[in-house]
Amino acid sequence: LGSGPYLNVNAIASPVGVARLWQIIFGCVTVSLVAHQAGFSAAYGTFCMFVWCFCFAMTICIFTLEFTRLHTYLRISWDNFTISFAMLASLMYVTASVVYPVYLLQNDCPYNNCEVRNYRIAVTISSCLAFFAYAAEVFLTRAKPGQMVGYMATASGLLKIVEAFVACIIFGALVNGSQYNRHIATQYCVVVYSLCFALTVIVVCMTVSGKTASLKCPFDRLVVIYTFLAVLLYTSTAVIWPVFCFDKKYGSPSRPYGCQRGKCPWDSELVVAIFTYINLLLYIADLVYSQRIRFISQP
Repeated sequence: LGSGPYLNVNAIASPVGVARLWQIIFGCVTVSLVAHQAGFSAAYGTFCMFVWCFCFAMTICIFTLEFTRLHTYLRISWDNFTISFAMLASLMYVTASVVYPVYLLQNDCPYNNCEVRNYRIAVTISSCLAFFAYAAEVFLTRAKPGQMVGYMATASGLLKIVEAFVACIIFGALVNGSQYNRHIATQYCVVVYSLCFALTVIVVCMTVSGKTASLKCPFDRLVVIYTFLAVLLYTSTAVIWPVFCFDKKYGSPSRPYGCQRGKCPWDSELVVAIFTYINLLLYIADLVYSQRIRFISQP
């Protein structure tokens, strides 16, 4: 007979296990409230419902696999996978917690159905609490000084998740009538966003799958080189995109009068510009932290 229990009690009794239990509870409450009375509509509501259902299902799977120890049979780096998902879920939940009340919570009570409004307030609160539960897992499992952990638990690894998520926001704004195909320069910016996003996803996937050791060159060196190139590429887009979108010669410095809110190309171009600068700062911070990790890992 094999030694050791079949079930992993630490999956429930540990601080991380408690955080996951709260994630499941608040995720279940959020989905139940939306399905029962709060409801959702349009693309923004569908996005929020997808976030809550996806994160709830994934958390159930992670909790079950760890409690039954079945995760040991998976050919992935489990610690890298779980913290990557926790970081992604934190970002998705905080986005849904902002988008849902902004677009679906209208203060027209008592002239409308107050019960629906109250349910939507409860959904927003429950979503925020779930975000804090996921953020607590990230805080508990992140890299600490002198501790041997996977790459995704480091500041550089967590920043990779944020960079990819910000890129997804940029892509969403690009397809929402940004008119990026008007100029060759803005098309170049889209190529930069796509290239950096693809390489970031490859880095995350290789780390989570545990395939970095199969490379014929040092993985950390490749990551640093790629991050440096991403900083240069994003710096170029941070200059080119605003010029070709907001300069009088190519675009409009201010929002056009009468442009329909939510369907105005200028708004989408502004969102792309803002998150371009955000991602540039993230890549710069990533480059700084990656140098620090390399320094610590050396004798």
